[in-house]
Amino acid sequence: MPKQKTHKGAKKRFRVTANGKVKHRAAGTSHLAQGKTQKQKRNLRGTKVLSERFTARVIKVLAGNSY
Repeated sequence: MPKQKTHKGAKKRFRVTANGKVKHRAAGTSHLAQGKTQKQKRNLRGTKVLSERFTARVIKVLAGNSY
């Protein structure tokens, strides 16, 4: 029986916590920061928890692994 392969793009972008939540880097952090307010830039720092509606989909493409 073939095995589910890990989606390599998702592997680089997401991490599953011990409680089953999915962490990710916030969108809008890579460039064009001079157009954002200091408050926006401050709130984009660090990692965020993915919305519940996408969590199951990300865990599925990670094939049950946490990277």
